[in-house]
Amino acid sequence: MANVEINATLREVNGKGASRRLRKTGLVPGILYGGVEETKVIELDHKMLLMELSKEAFQSSIISLLVDGNKEDVLLRDYQMHPWKKQVLHVDFQRVSANKTINMSVPLHFINEEVAPGVKVGGGIVNHVLTELAIQCLPKQLPKFIEVDLSELGLGSSMHLSELSLPDGVEAVLSQKGEDPALATVQVPRAVVEEEAIISDEDDGPGEEPAGDDSGGEGPSDGGS
Repeated sequence: MANVEINATLREVNGKGASRRLRKTGLVPGILYGGVEETKVIELDHKMLLMELSKEAFQSSIISLLVDGNKEDVLLRDYQMHPWKKQVLHVDFQRVSANKTINMSVPLHFINEEVAPGVKVGGGIVNHVLTELAIQCLPKQLPKFIEVDLSELGLGSSMHLSELSLPDGVEAVLSQKGEDPALATVQVPRAVVEEEAIISDEDDGPGEEPAGDDSGGEGPSDGGS
């Protein structure tokens, strides 16, 4: 079921002070929870973890976590980064069971944008409304990503969730709620819209001036009787 493997070690000391000292030695404090087993506080090699976090698949795959040699299938549930340094401050993993459904957000990969009629013929620009999708499935059915084929999308059109082909056993959480959001649209470039608006204004010509005072009052007297 797992296709990513990383190592961790049980942490003997907890607390903020211990975590700060841990980071100074090139390690990252973490926690492993879920399932029927007890919660474990762990530590991982920072360089290794940072490299794995840079991979898209790591954040949407079943991970084989070896804690002091004992293997557990887990999901990455959360991690915290330093505000400005390229440093992982903390990481959370959740155990998974082969026969229990999981909820996970997976990335959307948009394909065939360049051949979409709205782009190739209409000169439109694709706008990705959603970049990831919350799904529910068994761990063995978890996809690393979901492809969104835009080859039929016309200018001014949108592709909605209801039009998306999902892998077997995978359900979209939004669909279960009765929602059908747009995933992507093909829009007319803003510059073209503005240019057409300018041309339209020029075609209308200058506005007409009022013909005169229509207040109903008398004009100036011609004088003499």
